[in-house]
Amino acid sequence: MTDGLIDVHAHFTTEDYIRAATAAGHREADGMPESYWPHWTIEDHLALMTDAGIDRAFLSISSPGVYFGDPAAARRLAREVNQAAAQIKRNHPDRFGYFASLPLPDIDGALDEIGHAFTHGADGVIWMTNTAGHYLGDPQLAPVLAELDRRGAVVFVHPTSCAGHEALALGRPRPMVEFLFDTARTVIDFILSGAAHRYPRLRLIVPHAGGVLPLLADRLELFRTLSEDTDGPSVSELLHRFYYDLAGTPTQSQITALSTITTPEHLLYGSDYVWTRHPQVLHALTTLDTTWTETDPTWRQQTTRNAHQLLGATPYARVSDERASPVSGRQ
Repeated sequence: MTDGLIDVHAHFTTEDYIRAATAAGHREADGMPESYWPHWTIEDHLALMTDAGIDRAFLSISSPGVYFGDPAAARRLAREVNQAAAQIKRNHPDRFGYFASLPLPDIDGALDEIGHAFTHGADGVIWMTNTAGHYLGDPQLAPVLAELDRRGAVVFVHPTSCAGHEALALGRPRPMVEFLFDTARTVIDFILSGAAHRYPRLRLIVPHAGGVLPLLADRLELFRTLSEDTDGPSVSELLHRFYYDLAGTPTQSQITALSTITTPEHLLYGSDYVWTRHPQVLHALTTLDTTWTETDPTWRQQTTRNAHQLLGATPYARVSDERASPVSGRQ
């Protein structure tokens, strides 16, 4: 095992993907300026990894994802970006892995893409916090969760704009504030719907140090008596089961809050490159180095060790693609 960082929150784009997203109305993705759309290259990413001390990065397509209202187009786009990521991994197997995009909320399309992606080397899937308003605990999504649970898959949650953001975001880019709340919203739905209890083999990565989740944990436990799953594990037990990446330059106060819902063994490093630019990634690393000092192991060693344990092997990912009957039918 090397000492270099493992980056679980790293993004790529393709020119075809950008054209498809902008043509579908995402010219200013999540309220960011049009000029902010990143044009990713392998060479630039490898240069960033060298400067940042990153050994391996797991690539994914960021928000707005691949579903823009047309299920057939979403299936095609998911397949295109996943094939592109698989080729990058084949060309640089020691430097890159990838989390496959799914054309949710198209259930059949997502199930088909899971089978194809894992056959072609996917290390997990990326799951937008909401897909056309459907959150992680939505019963309509149960067949997809059940299939991923059967595989013991890594599910990397990524925030995206929520319905009604026009009023909620107050005219500001959604990554500024709303992303943190939509992350909490989908994890809360996953827990209180009982889905987190029903699918215990899912290995969930929650981004951005949990967003506002640490501040809501006690309140969730208080209201859990009103949820659909009052006999399962406590909110605290479920939150401790998940992994949390450190993308977004967590401050000392954020790290202190995060420590109330998880342990160092469940922390992962995330750069958020290429949407977070090269200089900002290096600045975030300096902040983390300054914030976490004199620990044994260091935060770098700990997150790398955790990533190797989580992603060094995916023992359930490549099981037979024959779906058990409870999975193949809509629930």
